[in-house]
Amino acid sequence: MVEVGIIMGSISNKETGKKCSETLEKLGIKYKITVASAHRTPEKVKSIVKEYEKKGVKVFIGIAGLSAALPGVIASLTTKPVIGVPTDAALGGLDALLSISQMPSGVPVATVGVNNGKNAALLAAEIIAVSDREIEEKIKKYRNELRRSTESSVKTLEKT
Repeated sequence: MVEVGIIMGSISNKETGKKCSETLEKLGIKYKITVASAHRTPEKVKSIVKEYEKKGVKVFIGIAGLSAALPGVIASLTTKPVIGVPTDAALGGLDALLSISQMPSGVPVATVGVNNGKNAALLAAEIIAVSDREIEEKIKKYRNELRRSTESSVKTLEKT
C-alpha cells in the first residue's frame, strides 16, 4: 500500500521531491512520486490522483512553482489531505507560496515553506500517525534526535 502520493509539476522540482522521498524513507512510509502539470497535462493529474487513491494513498503532496496551481487541482480531485510545497521558480517562491496558501474556502491545501519538501513529508507523516502508532513512535524518535542535536550544538557553543 502506498501512503503518500507526491506529484511534482515539473522535473525541475526534483530536488524538493527528493527531500520528501528521503524523509518518508527514513520514517518507513511508502510513497509514489511522479511528474504531472496542472496546466500542461491536467488529465494526467486527474488519472494519477485516482490511481494513487486506489493504491491506498492517505495524503498527497503537490510540489509546484510560479502560479503553483497543482496542489489546488489535486485538492479539487480528492478528499484526502493535500500538502502544497511552493518552489522558488521565480520571485523567490513568494508567488507560489501565496498561490498555494490562498486557496478558496472549501478546498483546503496545507502549505509548507518554499522548497521545504522535508517539512511536507513530516506533515504527511504526522497526518498518517493519527491512526498509525508505529509512525507516531518514529516521529517521536525523530523529534528526540532533533532535540539532542540542538542541545549538543548549545554545549559546543558554550565551550567556545
